[in-house]
Amino acid sequence: MKNRILVISHGHPDFSLGGAEIAAYNLFNAYQQHPDVEDSWFLARADRGRGATGQIRKRRENEYLWEQGIGDWHLLKAEQQQSLTTWFTDLIQALKPTIVHMHHYAHMGVEFIRVIKQIDPEIRIFFTIHEYMAICKHNGQMVKTGEGHKLCSSESYDECHQCYPQHTAEDFWLRKHFIKSHFDLIEGFISPSEFLRQRYIQWGIDESKIIVIENGQQDIETLPPRELADGETRNRFAYFGQVNPYKGIDVLLQALLSLKKKQRKKLVVEVHGANLEQQTGEFQEKVKEMASKLIEEGCLRWVGPYRPDEQMKRMQSIDWVIVPSIWWENSPMVIQEAFVAGRPLIVSDIGGMAEKVRDGVDGVHFSAGNPVDLGIKLLNLSGNSEVWDELREGISKPLNYMECSIEHLRYFDRC
Repeated sequence: MKNRILVISHGHPDFSLGGAEIAAYNLFNAYQQHPDVEDSWFLARADRGRGATGQIRKRRENEYLWEQGIGDWHLLKAEQQQSLTTWFTDLIQALKPTIVHMHHYAHMGVEFIRVIKQIDPEIRIFFTIHEYMAICKHNGQMVKTGEGHKLCSSESYDECHQCYPQHTAEDFWLRKHFIKSHFDLIEGFISPSEFLRQRYIQWGIDESKIIVIENGQQDIETLPPRELADGETRNRFAYFGQVNPYKGIDVLLQALLSLKKKQRKKLVVEVHGANLEQQTGEFQEKVKEMASKLIEEGCLRWVGPYRPDEQMKRMQSIDWVIVPSIWWENSPMVIQEAFVAGRPLIVSDIGGMAEKVRDGVDGVHFSAGNPVDLGIKLLNLSGNSEVWDELREGISKPLNYMECSIEHLRYFDRC
């Protein structure tokens, strides 16, 4: 019997260009093209412009938007509870999926997992985990609140209480077991990195129920190297992604400022980023102050946000991609995108970044959160085209969308 697959995401790429949303949407499209899939649908949490009414409306053929929200972020409970037994239930009963492949529960709550099983216990649920939200209340970052952005390596009810003193250690015990009671209804879990997989095994997911499948990418030809003028080196670096405190944009700017002015003239860094205006005033001021000096000198170009279809064109004009995040990350989409483009990376030496980029093979590691180390790496690499050539040769092309869907369908069949 052919599968009927409903993909659920916490956002639609039409409105939100996060890595998890894009990965979920690409899988939905790949499922539609697979001969062993009878039909597939995409349900995404709607943009909050209309508020969380609980309604589900059609976006386009086989695509739906759910106006849902979170009413309790501590326990990850849905805001519109009645929608679970009305709009959501009606949709599941109408579509009759054999598989629900969920990619998140943020902005929707975890309760829909139990509702699916109540509607039809034969529906199999699979969950691709993109972050650590079940483990860590701090936006799934596993970074302590307060100054310093200290990393957490595992859960601790007492340490969680220190980050959120309004909740007792017992509250965090209850939080875990409430979430896990829903996860226990899931047939299988997919992690895009071994690092994240191990975190969730430590948290309590049976290791036999969680496997690693990398997010799929475009099936396109690798970009040719940037053409160099006479005497020019591989000295163009770029940052792609969100501009927030955890992504390390301030570490990158500090790295440039740690160099002498004559050293900075040897390289150019481009920032292709979005959402600085959504950050705290203090962080905005800090970034703008550092950036203004570097822009004036000419070693920094603040290019701004981009659409997914623009990314390859922008990567054509640079040599290196920098991922300076100060949190663990899982499998940043930009790493796989850089590999598709044939661009070596410079990444923090922690978490999914250190796993996905092999130091000295297809990229370079630097000490996470250390702008001096990053500055030295940028300077040394900017003048060494031979290293760039070697690292580019070491890049392995990632799974494409269809290959990724095939890996998932094989896993579903085994479970």
